[in-house]
Amino acid sequence: MVKLRARCILVGAAAVGKSALSQMFRSDGAHFQKNYDMTAGVELLMKSVNIPGTSDTVELYIFDSAGRETFVEACKKMWGQPSLVCVVFDISSQASFSSCSHWLERVRAQANGLQLPGVIVGNKSDLSVRREVDSTEAEEWARSQGLEYHETSVKEMVNCDAPFLSLAQAFYTMYQDRRQLVQALS
Repeated sequence: MVKLRARCILVGAAAVGKSALSQMFRSDGAHFQKNYDMTAGVELLMKSVNIPGTSDTVELYIFDSAGRETFVEACKKMWGQPSLVCVVFDISSQASFSSCSHWLERVRAQANGLQLPGVIVGNKSDLSVRREVDSTEAEEWARSQGLEYHETSVKEMVNCDAPFLSLAQAFYTMYQDRRQLVQALS
């Protein structure tokens, strides 16, 4: 049994649903808070994810970061060396999607050139009538960045676990690849 620990940085523009998404994942869908205070720094959440077909787990330490520019420098100091990145945007806000590249650059700069698996999450799919970001556009951009794309609706509890399960699996796969490389060198 292997227990891995991964530092997941959760970023995106203000009010896209980062805290709601991470809280919903941590509570296994049991906790949707209708009223949120804007995150003013970094909130740390932890949840263990079992890797299917193994007895191994990945503990995700999720650093839910403020989306307002005034807090970015403080957040970067708390991130440390990230293992994974999750960039969230609101599908009904083109501006929040446009800011994803900026957020991704910030987190990748913290990784010091190391491989950083990640996902892009289009949240608020329940607002599809107000959609400003086409899912094909978001998926293509995510792919161009070497990331997976997921759409979620925290409000309707749709697909909230998928991004985090994908991140845990990617981290585990990266661990296995490195382990095999080390064994091949021996």
